[in-house]
Amino acid sequence: MKLLSITTIATATVLASSSAFAAVPTLNSIQKEWAQCQYQVTDSDEQEKCFQVTIMHTSQALYANPDNPELTVWLAINKASLAGAKGGLGALSLVKESKALLEKVIDSAPKTLDGSAYTSLGSLYYKVPGWPIGFGDDEVAEKMLKKALEINPDGIDPNYFYGDFLAEDGRRSEAIKYLTKAQQAAPRPDRPIADQGRQQEITQRLESLTK
Repeated sequence: MKLLSITTIATATVLASSSAFAAVPTLNSIQKEWAQCQYQVTDSDEQEKCFQVTIMHTSQALYANPDNPELTVWLAINKASLAGAKGGLGALSLVKESKALLEKVIDSAPKTLDGSAYTSLGSLYYKVPGWPIGFGDDEVAEKMLKKALEINPDGIDPNYFYGDFLAEDGRRSEAIKYLTKAQQAAPRPDRPIADQGRQQEITQRLESLTK
């Protein structure tokens, strides 16, 4: 059985009365918070709390900017990341919420953040258990990940996740190709923590395939 190992969280409803005098979080601040939770918080309980706060901030930003597709993608990513931190079947409700958010973006604005909704949804499809427990489906996962690569062929994330999928599927030579391309992706100046963490994951995955 596949285990939830993805990088996501409980929905926080943020009311205007509680945030009227607070600065609305920006997309960049949310991305930075996620990277800190994902790569710099090592204690599992603290990581869950960290993602919960990030979800709250993302929900606050969405309250101020309803239906913003970029923030919707990041609410989905944070929910999926909390699910990964929690692990086990108890996290399935979170990944289902994440799936619904990503499908909403794909239906309305599929090229948002260079196709990140396809990347994230594809990762869910190969990380989540299949029927009858979850919605996992490797065929759908590959379709989604390839669509992400059509939109952003040189990006670090679509290449990493497709490479990771191929490794999970036992397609070693193909996996190495895409992971190597991810390793060579141009740095994102506004996301140094995320890039550093992802590069470490890429290196570890490549080492596991070349031993």
